[in-house]
Amino acid sequence: MPFIQLESNLPPSSFCVELVDKLCCAAAAILDKPKERINVTVRSGQLMAIGGSTAPCAQLVVSSIGVVGTAEQNKQHSAKFFEFLKQELGLTTDRILIQFYPVEKWQIGKNGTVMTFL
Repeated sequence: MPFIQLESNLPPSSFCVELVDKLCCAAAAILDKPKERINVTVRSGQLMAIGGSTAPCAQLVVSSIGVVGTAEQNKQHSAKFFEFLKQELGLTTDRILIQFYPVEKWQIGKNGTVMTFL
């Protein structure tokens, strides 16, 4: 059950409503998870700086069970997410950061319990 959180200092007018669905589909393909399990949040117009600069930028946080736990996995995921974000947001790679967080089944609640018991 991946959680994808995109934050950017780009204004809301820079984001189309379809971006959420596109990011959901891209994350499903990149992480090899069903689209129905992907959870996406997009926040635009944030007060942000990367490398001390407030020039247009974005950061992506990817949390998931079992698919973001190694450097090799994240190297592959990173390349694909960077390509997606460059294309969709028009940013250069130096203005994008990605954080990967492995999550255990007991750390995600769903349907009144945790994923361990589902």
